[in-house]
Amino acid sequence: MRASILINALVAVLVGFGGSVAIVISAADAIGATQTQTASMIAALCAAMMATTGYLSWRHKMPIVTAWSTPGAALIATTSSLSIEIAVGSFLFAGILLVLTATLRPLGDVIARIPPRIAAAILAGVLFQFALGLVNNAAAIPALGLPLVILFFLIRLFSPSWAVLAVLAVGFTLTFLLDLAAPVTLSQGANLALITPEFSLTALIGVALPLYLVTMASQNLPGFAVLTASGYTPPSRSIIASTGLASVLTAPFGAVPTSLAAITASICTGPDTHPDPSKRWLAGPFYAAGYGSLALAGASVVALLAAMPPELIGLIAGAALLGPFVGSAKLAFSGEGDDAAPGMAFVVTASGLSLFGIGAAFWGLAIGVALTVAAELRHKV
Repeated sequence: MRASILINALVAVLVGFGGSVAIVISAADAIGATQTQTASMIAALCAAMMATTGYLSWRHKMPIVTAWSTPGAALIATTSSLSIEIAVGSFLFAGILLVLTATLRPLGDVIARIPPRIAAAILAGVLFQFALGLVNNAAAIPALGLPLVILFFLIRLFSPSWAVLAVLAVGFTLTFLLDLAAPVTLSQGANLALITPEFSLTALIGVALPLYLVTMASQNLPGFAVLTASGYTPPSRSIIASTGLASVLTAPFGAVPTSLAAITASICTGPDTHPDPSKRWLAGPFYAAGYGSLALAGASVVALLAAMPPELIGLIAGAALLGPFVGSAKLAFSGEGDDAAPGMAFVVTASGLSLFGIGAAFWGLAIGVALTVAAELRHKV
């Protein structure tokens, strides 16, 4: 077996986990999760990555790697007045929708009909606050934030993924050197905590539905594209069914939905992993083992992150999501036709608007689709 299979798999774990764990922490803080519940969330997510990647890669003999829904975690982090019990109910419902998408073709067809520019505009609106956080958090603690921003943009000239990891590593080091960290008490074990879900109609419409949509549009669909570009025919139903089932099973432990990986998937699917495409699936079990180790260390990871100033976590999250924000905004506003529909979808989502207890992402979707349909009808008249 080539060493590159093991190396690329572990690099994918490092990039995927280190580049977005701060966003999960932000989501946990937004819903009022305790440190134990946050550790449970991370442990459950890592266990889901281990199980789904291990099974799908072995079952289909393809380098199918999974991830948590980073856009979904970002959506939760920007949602106000959401209790952890209602959030878990939304996670559970989003997982059920993923399973139904794999089993009911009409539902998948409806999702496919959502204009890509509107979906991209909604994601850009969700990520906008994080992009602002890159600036605002750096200004809040200049001695810590400004060197990290400079480092981020310098390394990003060569590698966007490693730029985020550099900010993470150097940020932790600077925090201790500047004596900004709280005392750290490392824990052992996964510390899974069961949370009883609560269901609210407004949350199902305003949180669960947008959570499902951004997971499909911003994680699963690009993930399929990565596999296709590498010469594979992705088993879409099997992937969505497996990740949907994992989402349902892990939601009671506080986990956001599981999805197909996109950016980190490209690390495992190319010729750098193995010249023979039929052998690249072997990266899957090593990727799974890496996340299995992180599942056991979940409590310690959260304890370390909890000791960091919130400004550092916000800055890391902003750095990790700057690229996705720019990419989604570019897709939203670079197409042909009127920009009013994606423009309003972005503005409404970024505004944080809440009407009748339903969050901004839903209203951004509703307004964007309505304006798109109106424009199409006008052209037909």
